[in-house]
Amino acid sequence: MAFNEKQIQIIETAERLFADKGFDATSVRDIAEEAGVNVAMISYYFGSKEKLLEALFTYRSAATLLTLEDMIQNDKATVLQKVNSLIDYYIEKILSQPCFHQIMMREQITNFRTTTAALILEMKKKNQALITQLIHQGQKQEGFKKNIDISLMMATLVGTVSHVVTTEYYYKEVNNLQSLSDEEFKKLLKKNLSTHLKKLFKATLTHEA
Repeated sequence: MAFNEKQIQIIETAERLFADKGFDATSVRDIAEEAGVNVAMISYYFGSKEKLLEALFTYRSAATLLTLEDMIQNDKATVLQKVNSLIDYYIEKILSQPCFHQIMMREQITNFRTTTAALILEMKKKNQALITQLIHQGQKQEGFKKNIDISLMMATLVGTVSHVVTTEYYYKEVNNLQSLSDEEFKKLLKKNLSTHLKKLFKATLTHEA
């Protein structure tokens, strides 16, 4: 589904407010005031706050789906290079979209909005189908191991990045990185996560236990 510029402005404003205040504590009027539009415009475009939340998931998941499709269809890269690109993409995605990631985690934990839960499940199934296709390429072309549990593999990726990002204060403290600026710390964090996860995935996919 394509969104116009004004719809994206409203969606991204709602994303920030939902992450900061929570879905239930955020009113349509709050979103309208923050976005600089009137309430009628939000109603016209989305119908309700619940539909706006669904639009947010549709907006973010569509971008991920396109990226994964392009990654898999890249004939100039080896499968292991594609896996490495997948890792870097998810690291960047979680680091650059903290509000959406926070909402995503919250919705999965509470899991009481049926329509949102269905959207998350559909998104996960589509993403996993593409990643499964990628792993099958590796099994045919590069000798990847059989019987890879892709759900757990992706949980390792997302879970590791999520944990470090959520608790980055402690990562900085225990590793004596307090002197780094925010920009320097983010750059180092990306590098360390990328190196660690690429080694882990290579071992998981190519080395016999």
